[in-house]
Amino acid sequence: MKQLVILSGKGGTGKTSLAAAFAHLAHDGHLHIQAVLADADVDAANLELVLHPKRLETHDFTGGSVAVIDAQLCQGCGNCEQACRFDAVIPPTNTQPAYAVDPIACDGCAACVYQCPEEAIHMQPQTAGRWYRSESRYGPLFHADLYPAQENSGKLVTLVKQNARLLALDTNCQVVIVDGPPGIGCPVIAAAAGADLAVIVTEPTVAGVHDLKRILQTTTHFRIPALVVVNKVDIYPQGAAEIEAICAELGVELIDRIPFDPTVTTAMLNGEPVTAYRPEAPSSRALAAIWQSVAARLIPSGGSNA
Repeated sequence: MKQLVILSGKGGTGKTSLAAAFAHLAHDGHLHIQAVLADADVDAANLELVLHPKRLETHDFTGGSVAVIDAQLCQGCGNCEQACRFDAVIPPTNTQPAYAVDPIACDGCAACVYQCPEEAIHMQPQTAGRWYRSESRYGPLFHADLYPAQENSGKLVTLVKQNARLLALDTNCQVVIVDGPPGIGCPVIAAAAGADLAVIVTEPTVAGVHDLKRILQTTTHFRIPALVVVNKVDIYPQGAAEIEAICAELGVELIDRIPFDPTVTTAMLNGEPVTAYRPEAPSSRALAAIWQSVAARLIPSGGSNA
């Protein structure tokens, strides 16, 4: 079982369009590769908008914890207020005789718990989101929703990936296709951890070139083999040439270029991968060639093990 992660360094480059196309081509293409899908962009999951999965399981995700003060045990010593570096402890007032904690300001460090001589403070886990196991037309899909203003998205990404990987192992699937989050932070590191191959989607813009360098530094640091795909290559030829120069300088293979194609947007509006919506479109032909190249690296035999 191989893990393929699709990254970008920035949002809006076309990761989800690429992931949806890969899911379709793996399922319906001539290689007949069995794949489990994972949407690791838990802060703004949107792969389900294209795949229209049916939810089979729903699970709560427990993120961090917040401090809670028992008003009956609190003696008002103020140690918790002094220990808190986030100004989350609210001192007593006329209407509130005991100390309290602002759950939004609390960072969950538990410093106040250890400083309370009365043991009046405890940490209470918070439900930060939900994760799902679904069945799509192109195979099983694991995805999640992180509630607004919640943290620990890296932990939720790991949870989604772990369940996708376990199902792939249990069902003898060949590939886990991970639609990664944008950027280079904790969620990206969690999505890329253990990957056998990273496909980095970039675009010929100033931001795209800048963030391509950052994500390549990330994959190099974690020793993840990476391939680069340039999306909307014809909108800014000078930027495309700069991307080619960067890849040549860093020794990273640029496997293909996808032309700007309004069909991609039309396919998204119709809830279809562009390769399924219009296989003869220029973008579809480019995506099919990219998938063949990626699949050959992941599974040299290129066929089903069923």
